[in-house]
Amino acid sequence: MTITIYHNPACGTSRNTLAMIRQSGEEPVVIEYLKNPPTRERLVELIAAMGIPRVHCCARRARLTRSLDLAIRSGRTIS
Repeated sequence: MTITIYHNPACGTSRNTLAMIRQSGEEPVVIEYLKNPPTRERLVELIAAMGIPRVHCCARRARLTRSLDLAIRSGRTIS
């Protein structure tokens, strides 16, 4: 299994998560999403694959979330 992390080096939570993955002995594929943002379609795919509401994975005030129109709207899932 390949582990991929969409990473923001300026975010403490992201840095801690990356460190935990590496401490487990895995070397993940690291995508710095601010430098290489995923398309809206890719985000929709990722969220659907996780099977969770987008409220659990997208920061409401994040610039990327707003720019891709993924803001939380009454907890609906992305379609």
